[in-house]
Amino acid sequence: MSDAPRHGHGELDPTTIATARARLAADRDDTLDRVAALGRDFDGIVAANALVAVDDEHDPEGASTAFERAHVASLMARAHDHLDELDRALERLERGEYGQCEGCGTTIPTERLEIRPAATTCVLCARSDPRRPPHPT
Repeated sequence: MSDAPRHGHGELDPTTIATARARLAADRDDTLDRVAALGRDFDGIVAANALVAVDDEHDPEGASTAFERAHVASLMARAHDHLDELDRALERLERGEYGQCEGCGTTIPTERLEIRPAATTCVLCARSDPRRPPHPT
């Protein structure tokens, strides 16, 4: 271990920590806006279908509205999952664990954290994650 001063946040300096906190907060605000917009879309689809007697099984338009509703619900679920990731990243930041790879313990490169502020692994560990589908060739 080096004798360089540690700031309680792995190898990250105070400026990097402040930048990460701001980036995570901005991403969280954007995601909350997306959740709200998707909620309005979902409510609009439901309200529009309530005005019309829709028989999804026999109405040619019924299948598309069911798909549209399911699609928006899926996008909402993904946005909620992203919010959870951001909240966990903020918790790691407060505990001094932000920017440390959960796989190998090394410092996640700043460039990766700039692109994916909620990243929990370095690129090498992300590539070797068995839960991740293989990259198409």
